[in-house]
Amino acid sequence: MFDAAPADLVAKTWTGPMEPPADIPASADVVIIGGGIVGVSTAWFLSRQGVNVVLCEKGHIAGEQSGRNWGWVRQQARDTREMPMIVESLNIWRGLAAEIGEDVGYAQTGCLFTASSEEQLEGYAKWLETAAEYGLDTRVLSSTELKQHVRGAAVSWKGGLYTASDGRAEPHKAAPAISRAATRNGATILTACAVRGIDTEAGRVSAVMTEHGRIRTSIVLCAAGAWTALFCRSLGVAVPQLKVRGTVVRTAPAASVLDGNVFDDRIGIRRRQDGGYSVAHGTLLDHPITPSTFRYAFKFLPALRLEHKGLRLSIGRNFIDEWRTPKTWALDETSPFEKMRVLNPEPNPRAVKGIRRNIDTVFPQLAGTEIVEAWAGMVETSPDVVPIIEETASIPGFHIATGFSGHGFGIGPGAGKAIAAMLTGNDVGIPLDQFRLSRFFDGTPIRPQSSV
Repeated sequence: MFDAAPADLVAKTWTGPMEPPADIPASADVVIIGGGIVGVSTAWFLSRQGVNVVLCEKGHIAGEQSGRNWGWVRQQARDTREMPMIVESLNIWRGLAAEIGEDVGYAQTGCLFTASSEEQLEGYAKWLETAAEYGLDTRVLSSTELKQHVRGAAVSWKGGLYTASDGRAEPHKAAPAISRAATRNGATILTACAVRGIDTEAGRVSAVMTEHGRIRTSIVLCAAGAWTALFCRSLGVAVPQLKVRGTVVRTAPAASVLDGNVFDDRIGIRRRQDGGYSVAHGTLLDHPITPSTFRYAFKFLPALRLEHKGLRLSIGRNFIDEWRTPKTWALDETSPFEKMRVLNPEPNPRAVKGIRRNIDTVFPQLAGTEIVEAWAGMVETSPDVVPIIEETASIPGFHIATGFSGHGFGIGPGAGKAIAAMLTGNDVGIPLDQFRLSRFFDGTPIRPQSSV
């Protein structure tokens, strides 16, 4: 039996009262902007090294996409450029609860992509080469073998791609727990503390200016998720980034039809620690058109071709809101980041209805299972659907980590380890050269290998 979870179990991550700091440090070795999974993981790894690190979050830790995602921790079907980072990330996830002394909901329960046609199954099979290169236990399942992992489905699949060593965790638990672990190691975590901009001396970073005052530092990491492009633009740094809205629902505890993560053309579903399921539509994503859509349209064309079947475009208030948002602002005045503490889009009603219909179609045993919570998050995407991680050329000391394109939760701890090493000049064996920002401006072909 599972204990009843509150109806706002997930939403509590971003709906609680703001907790601004009573005071802020005068200085730090490193200041991190953004309290998502990448920011807090980086802070944790830096704090383990004795680095004086301050993290500033304008709202709540994991209040945006890091607390709203599917909760998948997968290596399967990753872009090859992400493989070293995600392999290391899985190593971290496996021992994370023991390391930090808190439950993050992690379980190694496998990841399964189902195939509805022989052609789709053959396409999945091509990824076995990459899996073998990195020593993964990925294999192609027959339709008969698939039934050992998915129970009672009313859909006849041809087979699937399965990685037993992949897992799942609880987004509403993980980043806050890592944040608290970083604090115990000596990091300073400030919430309701927006960074308005940076100061420079002789062209280099010298401080950040927060809404509560100035913090001297020579190293800044902007890991602000969907807000990164706006922050960077105010500094004269162009970051090609667009936002995609994803809708997710949480069901009440229900019959056990699977243990891990299953992706089908209709639904993406994972078993939750509370006995319910987190479920998303298998293909439906929303992109609200904004001025940035036109600014970076050409760079995003390859990704658009990859996502064209499931991407829904719309134009409305988001366009006006971005158009009206100033490009720069005075550092002693209220910034756009204080005007919107939490980016909290409404779930798409059409997507919620589609999820309900698809759950009932694929898993009749779950028909009528109550949907107790629905939410949406804005996924920040890059043109080739892999991260941007680099020190900017124009402002020495200012680093960017963004564009994780819906992959950030699973990859977050590994990314944090690699980024902490980048900031301190160390080498942990995770290459970051393919994630440089300059690849979008130096003629490098933009070639997405996977979807959002």
